[in-house]
Amino acid sequence: MEFHEAKRFSDDTEQKTALVDIDETICFYSEKRRYDLSEPNMENIAKINKLYDAGWKIVYWTARGGATGVDWSDLTKQQLKEWGCKFSELSVGEKPDYDLLICDKTKRIEEL
Repeated sequence: MEFHEAKRFSDDTEQKTALVDIDETICFYSEKRRYDLSEPNMENIAKINKLYDAGWKIVYWTARGGATGVDWSDLTKQQLKEWGCKFSELSVGEKPDYDLLICDKTKRIEEL
């Protein structure tokens, strides 16, 4: 069996990709955690837009509806548009439901 050396990050000639969560990353909730009541955090959205403007592929990746089977695609697209989010792709309901993500490439929005 032949092995190849895996790269940790894309090289400078390739477009870099960022998977970005939506809830509690670019929007927050004052009271009930209802998607239609989410409030955008424009400072965090600006951080992601800056990556997009720098040539990154931005994929908003949310678990909305993943556990319930409800399709939140239309509402989510509308919210991203209203909030001025720049992105390449949107994935709704395909993100696994989890409590902790451990990864060598993970950053919290506050670290950007």
